[in-house]
Amino acid sequence: MKTILAYGDSLTFGADPGGGPRHAYEDRWPTTLEQGLGGKARVIAEGLGGRATAYDDWTANADRNGARILPTLLASHAPLDLVIIMLGTNDLKPFVAGTAAFAARGARRLIELTRGHFAMTGEPVPEIILVSPPHVVETTNENMLSNFGGLEHLLRESRDFARHYRRHASETGVHFFDAATVAQADPRDGVHLDAANTRAIGEGLVSLVKQVLGL
Repeated sequence: MKTILAYGDSLTFGADPGGGPRHAYEDRWPTTLEQGLGGKARVIAEGLGGRATAYDDWTANADRNGARILPTLLASHAPLDLVIIMLGTNDLKPFVAGTAAFAARGARRLIELTRGHFAMTGEPVPEIILVSPPHVVETTNENMLSNFGGLEHLLRESRDFARHYRRHASETGVHFFDAATVAQADPRDGVHLDAANTRAIGEGLVSLVKQVLGL
């Protein structure tokens, strides 16, 4: 059986855009992906609300720097056949990184860390899929807008994710998937996904993951 690590933020955690409890286990995209693979792989969900690619958030009570935490998770879940990275939305906060271009550069660092970790241990290097996050949508949620520097900034930068992520994926030779092609954020907070759109990411990844892993 293949082993997949799904590395992400609150969209992988399954945060509810209405502020309620996280989505049920069966509605989270890693679960949906595992089901779509028909028992040929297990998907380890590693999602943390607020996690950024490779930048610090000093307002948090948990370490949200994805680059600092990733090597520990690679070690604890090894061996891995595939790592799926879907991070970047939190990088758009002006006090974290601020732009989609910086988010993509942080995501590239995660690719480098993954390859370097397994090269150092002498284990096979897993395949990598870099996922550009879904676009944010218009919202009147003042708390979210204040965190992300206002609606105009948030909308503009999130729509630029795929362009930057696709380029870095091509340059590093990893696989690419644009989550905005299958999922849309909920206007209740403009960033998080309802259950159906969360599941849609897992469903959308099934075909690519089968191709990448030869399932």
